[in-house]
Amino acid sequence: MISRITGFLAAIAMAATLASSPVHAQDQKPADAASAAAVDAAAAPAPAPAASKPAENPYALSNIIAHGNVVDQAVLVLLGIMSMGSWYILVVRLWDTAKLGSEAKEVRATFFKKASLADGLKGLKEESAFRYIASTAIEASEHHEGALTENIDHSSWVTMNVDRAVADVNTKISAGLGFLATVGSTAPFIGLFGTVWGILNALTAIGLAGQASIDKVAGPVGAALIMTAIGLFVAVPAVLGYNWLVNRNKAVMSQVRSFAGDLHGVLMGNRAVAKR
Repeated sequence: MISRITGFLAAIAMAATLASSPVHAQDQKPADAASAAAVDAAAAPAPAPAASKPAENPYALSNIIAHGNVVDQAVLVLLGIMSMGSWYILVVRLWDTAKLGSEAKEVRATFFKKASLADGLKGLKEESAFRYIASTAIEASEHHEGALTENIDHSSWVTMNVDRAVADVNTKISAGLGFLATVGSTAPFIGLFGTVWGILNALTAIGLAGQASIDKVAGPVGAALIMTAIGLFVAVPAVLGYNWLVNRNKAVMSQVRSFAGDLHGVLMGNRAVAKR
């Protein structure tokens, strides 16, 4: 009897063990999965930190252009126009004087070696300043008639026309020098005006905010001083270009006047020969 009771209790204990083992296995699987996930997460490399965007400088020139007031932007636009105009005039006039100097050397070497003035005139380029002077002088020499000009002797009449042609050439290659002189003398003051206006606005804003620390003062004042630097950047090339062009024009026009004087002498000599 006792042996039967003992066997029955052993069977009950075995059944309880088998019933609890699946539940224990199910509980262990999530735990194992969670631990594996934790291990994988620990082994995975940490995400790289996002690249920090550089802070925008609130006092840079680009910020003044984008967010400046009407006066600041008007000053910048005016200085920009003056700078572009100065560089355009400088480049164009340097090209004109270089071209005129090259033509002067060629004319001195070939024109007066021709058989006649007509042949010499044909050898000059159509748009050449020397062709313009030569054609004006020849026309004045050949057409000295009329009631209004009969009281002027032939030599004076030709001289007057040649001088006018030379003056026209000088006016052409000197065009724009007045603009360069104006830019050179006014650009620094325009930039200074922008600086004064910027400092005034900065001090007004600081006074309204009630904060006068160095970081509140240095930034706006430094941004305003950029205007003065821009004004000097515009003025200096204009002044240097003006002086350079004036000296080049003097050298080139000296060659043009020499050609005009020689041409006048040839015309007067031809007339003297024709009278004999």
